[in-house]
Amino acid sequence: MHSLQFTAESSSNGMVERDFTVGEVPGVLWSPASGADRAPLVLMGHGGGAHKKHPAMAGRAQRLVTGCGFHVAVIDAPGHGDRPRSAHDEQDVAELRKAQAAHEPEGPVVVRYNARLAELAVPEWQAALDALQELPEIGAEGPVGYFGIALGTAIGVPLVAAEPRITAAVFGLMWPDALVEAAKRITVPVEFDMQWDDERIPREAGLALFDAFASKEKTLHANAGKHFDFPRFEADSAVRFFARHLDRAAAAPA
Repeated sequence: MHSLQFTAESSSNGMVERDFTVGEVPGVLWSPASGADRAPLVLMGHGGGAHKKHPAMAGRAQRLVTGCGFHVAVIDAPGHGDRPRSAHDEQDVAELRKAQAAHEPEGPVVVRYNARLAELAVPEWQAALDALQELPEIGAEGPVGYFGIALGTAIGVPLVAAEPRITAAVFGLMWPDALVEAAKRITVPVEFDMQWDDERIPREAGLALFDAFASKEKTLHANAGKHFDFPRFEADSAVRFFARHLDRAAAAPA
């Protein structure tokens, strides 16, 4: 079991940013500059080709930290951010670029690539959660959510299916092919985002993944537009979703 080691710290706009490592996996933890001793934790998965401090991650963290008083943690996926690509990564990326250049369907390449990354990343996320819950400001009993779009969904669905500590999740923008069986094991509240006119992920594919979740409470957010038209206001909806579920869990009597 690896402990969490902080490597850098800064503070701005009411939020403390701390870089950390768990073993060889780098991450970042955003926390309120002031507030309660204990607060819920949201784990966030970044998109493909991005990294833990991508502006989308920092922006969503700002909303959750300053708006809700939550902690937010992101780790770099294998072959992303501060983690070097393996030869296998390079091969998968080259295949993806080739399919895109030829205007061929990229789904089969992305699904296979992301499934391999998820197999590596799920135990890394579980180790990171173990270490984060040892921090006194988070603790082992506090509620935990997961927020991940695209690659964040490819990793997050098997993670949430395997991890009973996560009690609410936001997913979206991913093919169902490698995820349906894991989605069938998810019963926690889910908010799911899709683009109705997505040119990469067929509408039927997005609906199939949403349908697979076994959650009694699940909400579909379908927005007009193509894949990269995903609206920023969905981040605000996710914040309200986590405030509703994690704050309620935090307030529940032990």
